[in-house]
Amino acid sequence: MISLDKLATGESGEIRTVEGQGVLRRHLLDMGLTPKTVVLVRKRAPLGDPIEIFLRGYELTLRAEEAANIIVTEVQQ
Repeated sequence: MISLDKLATGESGEIRTVEGQGVLRRHLLDMGLTPKTVVLVRKRAPLGDPIEIFLRGYELTLRAEEAANIIVTEVQQ
């Protein structure tokens, strides 16, 4: 298992757990980043932050610091 920020562009992962505490964790869960959801890393900014991901039929942009709180297992497509 690795954190979402470690996936390369074009790679997918299934969310296993969302770490963090309080408001940050609640915010990530409210955006649909819940366990068993498959996410695809679509793009990265030139310096690697932010990260654009695709999940549940929509695109979402996260800071690398936020993505580091999401633990995934890699999924082969």
